[in-house]
Amino acid sequence: MDEFDVEVAGGALRVCRWPGTGPVVLAAHGITANALAFEGLARALGGRVQLVAPDLRGRARSNALPGPYGMASHATDLIAIADHLGVGRVPLVGHSMGGFVVGSTAAAYPDRISGILLVDGGLPLPVPSGVGIDQVLEAVIGPAMQRLSMTFPSAEAYVSFFRRHPALADGWEPDIEAYVLRDFAGDRSSCSLEAVRADATDTLMTESVIPKIDCPVRLLYAERGMLNEAQGLYDAGRLADVRFPVELVPDVNHYSILFDATAVGRVADRIVELAA
Repeated sequence: MDEFDVEVAGGALRVCRWPGTGPVVLAAHGITANALAFEGLARALGGRVQLVAPDLRGRARSNALPGPYGMASHATDLIAIADHLGVGRVPLVGHSMGGFVVGSTAAAYPDRISGILLVDGGLPLPVPSGVGIDQVLEAVIGPAMQRLSMTFPSAEAYVSFFRRHPALADGWEPDIEAYVLRDFAGDRSSCSLEAVRADATDTLMTESVIPKIDCPVRLLYAERGMLNEAQGLYDAGRLADVRFPVELVPDVNHYSILFDATAVGRVADRIVELAA
């Protein structure tokens, strides 16, 4: 993997690129995640495509980028990466909030996007009504939201916090640790709380753009949820009205869909199909 910067509004966006002989595929990560969420996926792809993923604005090595945040800004940033790489039309993959990012990009730039793969994200979720965005975030992402206001005495303590996460503890591996450490800055998470709030408002409190998209769309969804609970973000009932292909990935949760070897192999195969 190599890293490079792309000039965007307000400064430099940090981008990771895993080598491959196939076409470029752009990937967008979740709301408090970073580009290394896709390390295992890149390995599973085995060079069949060139996977490119930024640390989204307000996260990890792009955390110094200012607002405005939200899906429109992320979409513009993804197109800036495509321009930097000299790519005209490009397929996109998005995990969790990244699904909303790639959906918004396809809706805003239909002539630039050849297809999108949603990985346990990108479609509206049931949220409590009549509450503020911080309460919604607490209800939906739980520990991920809590850590943004916490401090840690060391990187080791930060890793230890993650190792107790119910969705990660049973499948802990070096890829997860590297992903966690990329997020650690000084004594806390690198994620901008302002960015998380703005992005959550766009994804959890607004109408879906997916029905407006003309390019091919596919969803892979995890059997279990963000805390490894039996109820996943999506299920057959919640997806009953969806008019594009959906595929259950069994025996994984919202996070392990990107770290479990069998699951990430399936995601990789669908990306290769999308890119073809």
